[in-house]
Amino acid sequence: MAFAAQFAGVYLNFSPEDAASRSNKLAAFLAEGMDPQMGWDGYGKLAAVAIQPYDIEPSDAHNAVVSVAFQSGPRRMLLSVPIYYSGDEGRRFVVAGRPAILPAPAPADLPQVAAPETDDAAAAELKPQLEGFFKEYASGDANALQRYVAAGKSLPSFGGAFTFSQLKEIVVPVGGATREIQAVVVWAVNNGDAPPTPNATDPAAVGGTLEQVYRLTVEKQGDKWFVADIRGGGRVVG
Repeated sequence: MAFAAQFAGVYLNFSPEDAASRSNKLAAFLAEGMDPQMGWDGYGKLAAVAIQPYDIEPSDAHNAVVSVAFQSGPRRMLLSVPIYYSGDEGRRFVVAGRPAILPAPAPADLPQVAAPETDDAAAAELKPQLEGFFKEYASGDANALQRYVAAGKSLPSFGGAFTFSQLKEIVVPVGGATREIQAVVVWAVNNGDAPPTPNATDPAAVGGTLEQVYRLTVEKQGDKWFVADIRGGGRVVG
């Protein structure tokens, strides 16, 4: 599948200025005697990014059609590539025929799920602890971060890559002293060494924010909650 994705990176990007270079690059993928431009007439332009293996449909021990996902402008599409595998010790591959561009499948329908029963009292207890945790999680102060981490645990941090802006929402299910919760956090995106300029006309010069969802395992030790683990969020919170 990696071979097909590499081929797609060359095949799906062309312009008249790069025709000779594209032909030379395609030669590394093509069987002898194939059209060096693989059906392109030398006019127009195409650009593709986010090229990733998507699926494989084998027809026998040596032949398969590999689908590669890619993005071109606003469109997400697939490239279907026929591949031949030699099966020898060299593990060699070659493009065995003309590829075909296809529309990508539409996004899946996401079924609704019932919101969990929540513990508002525990959420109120957790909020100041989590605000402190996320502030230090962003800053990279290991000693300060450890004050919010459960005994016997240690967690890495962003080391200053982001700045904590806001704890927007917490969902705390009913449970015991150990619970898995979700938190919606707003990070301030640091702008390198240049300070943000509020009146700048260039949006890239202004510090932005990024809202993200996390799952945390929290433990109550004494009268306080501590974070034992942090991972990426699951389904939409709330």
